[in-house]
Amino acid sequence: MDLAFTPEERAFREEVRAFIAARLPDDIRERVRNGAALEKDDFVRWQRILYERGWIAPGWPKEYGGTGWTPVQRHIFEEELAYGWTPRTIPFGLLMVAPIIIEFGNEAQRAYYLPRILRSEDWWCQGYSEPGAGSDLASLATRAERDGDAYVVNGTKTWITYAQYADWIFALVRTDPHAKKHEGISFLLIDMHSAGVAVRPIVTLDGGSEINEVHFENVRVPVTNRIGDEGAGWTYAKFLLEHERTGTAGVARCRQQLGQLREQIAETALESALADRIASVEIELDALAYTELRTLAAQSTGKRPGPESSILKIKGTQIQQALTELALDVAGPYARGRYAATYFNYRKTSIYAGSNEIQKNIIAKRILGL
Repeated sequence: MDLAFTPEERAFREEVRAFIAARLPDDIRERVRNGAALEKDDFVRWQRILYERGWIAPGWPKEYGGTGWTPVQRHIFEEELAYGWTPRTIPFGLLMVAPIIIEFGNEAQRAYYLPRILRSEDWWCQGYSEPGAGSDLASLATRAERDGDAYVVNGTKTWITYAQYADWIFALVRTDPHAKKHEGISFLLIDMHSAGVAVRPIVTLDGGSEINEVHFENVRVPVTNRIGDEGAGWTYAKFLLEHERTGTAGVARCRQQLGQLREQIAETALESALADRIASVEIELDALAYTELRTLAAQSTGKRPGPESSILKIKGTQIQQALTELALDVAGPYARGRYAATYFNYRKTSIYAGSNEIQKNIIAKRILGL
């Protein structure tokens, strides 16, 4: 997207680009470039390099470790991360639970958890979905019963990304089974090393094992690990999902993938055959980029992402899936392996963070007033 950058913004882009070229380890760059699976150490090494530079949490308030960048600077930063073949920032700590702790946690929780998230000392995962509660998340059945100064948690969470690496899970649990289903839910921070926590891998269609079931059997969780008020978890959950949906757009990395596809088909018979489809994706990406900038601008003034995050989620995941389909067509009979695995893996994008059908309902009600 051709934005009219100021000289200061162009200088910022060059600064970020030079930093990535100098500091991103070569082995990580090559794995990302080749679409190879990354291990926990790959993510953590890069995140700690960003932390040392003070660039790990651009979206956080400055007093807690944020950068204080403008929306355009954040846009530039994301583009350079993508073009530089860096690993994606794992969102569960930095982009999801941290905003909840900042907004709704107490001072003791902020003082303990936020520095550890910044330094990548703790790996977080998200405990929302259950076998019987996916898109209808408020039907969750995991129970947390009060026992003195602790809750005793029993239940199962599913589709938990990277739970095999996690030190902590933020989970929605039912603390009042007699209240209306949206009102009896609380938000707990649970140590994954606690007695009674079991992680079982789920092998996906692409052969990967990044998602898991997490089982809780009489797991004791201190009451001090509850965020905010008991029974107010649904409010916090909606706040978190707005941040998650904003982050799923992935505009910069989509643009990088589109450029890679263009290079692969340049001066081949496919160039003219796929021209219309590529142009269509590029137009959608430009429109999405401006929508993302408007959302970032609103956040920079202290506003929540709001229902506009649903637009980003829908269009972003549709574009991501379109790109994986294009990549399959470009690879043709050689699509087995990396390209097929990516295609299958990206079928999930229109489901997680609230299915796209649910997002359309949110837009209809909260934006269109239907």
